[in-house]
Amino acid sequence: MDILVTGSAGFIGFHTAKRLLEADHRVIGLDGMTEYYDTRLKKNRHAILAKFDKFTPLIGMLEDKNTIERIVEIAKPEIIIHLAAQAGVRYSLENPEAYVSSNLIGSWNILELAKQCEVKHLLLASTSSVYGANEKIPFEETDKTCEPMTLYAATKKSMEVMAHSYAHLWKIPTTAFRFFTVYGPWGRPDMALFKFVSAILKDQPIDVYGEGKMRRDFTYVDDLVEAMIRLIPIAPDETNRMSDAGVPETLSHNAPFRIVNIGGGQPVGLMPFIETIETAMSVTAKKNMLPMQKGDVPQTYSSPALLKALTGYIPETTLENGVHAFVGWYQNYLKETEEAPVN
Repeated sequence: MDILVTGSAGFIGFHTAKRLLEADHRVIGLDGMTEYYDTRLKKNRHAILAKFDKFTPLIGMLEDKNTIERIVEIAKPEIIIHLAAQAGVRYSLENPEAYVSSNLIGSWNILELAKQCEVKHLLLASTSSVYGANEKIPFEETDKTCEPMTLYAATKKSMEVMAHSYAHLWKIPTTAFRFFTVYGPWGRPDMALFKFVSAILKDQPIDVYGEGKMRRDFTYVDDLVEAMIRLIPIAPDETNRMSDAGVPETLSHNAPFRIVNIGGGQPVGLMPFIETIETAMSVTAKKNMLPMQKGDVPQTYSSPALLKALTGYIPETTLENGVHAFVGWYQNYLKETEEAPVN
């Protein structure tokens, strides 16, 4: 199949594109190569993808209509996996305009592209941040999501709503994923695991927000990609509506549109998370204990029931194995590049 992956030089987009290329699909990889973090890391990811004959890189911004026109000139994708976004909960406090441009205008351009190409399935990356400070656990896809705590979460929720309208108006089969704290090799420098490992290797203290009392439902990147790949052929329609009791089905009654959590449903406290890193690195980290940051939520906790009902799969990599894999990758990456990516 011809598959467009947006954000292909990003953390999740890179892993997704690589998995698709290994399965012999033709992949158009679109990325804006923005300077939100060190572009060397992005270029190195794309260099790996470029080794595949069926990979076509395209550098351009989602907000630019010319970028969309160039995609159509290259190929008419059958599947779109839209992972590009301005990421980062905390950065949205500093540069809110970037989130409006990328996550709203850019996503709207992707919706227009899906309409023009009459794609078989449009898959969109949303976030567990849309659940806000929800006290009901685990978070189910049918829970209220109208009280976002950050502009980042608000733009992702808005993308979901826009996508539903396009699914209804133009009959575009659409699945929106809500990701839960994804981590793993080739991760972003603004992510906690990356920042902690980098600081520890430099013998610097790590910043522990919320006095270490926060909990996160961590999802290893390979598990996330596996879930997405399994969902590609399950384009939402009435033939795959879940009717089992206890499954929080989100298939719209007005559109071929569904929302699915991708998380394992096994939240871990911040301090046990740090202890896992310390064990993997055989070191005790110096810690700056700090209050909760503006926009942070006390916990995330995914219900994987719908994902399992649809695909028979739940993320399964243990935190110990996932952290060990990241630490090994990061240390090798430093040796190969001779210097750490700029944070």
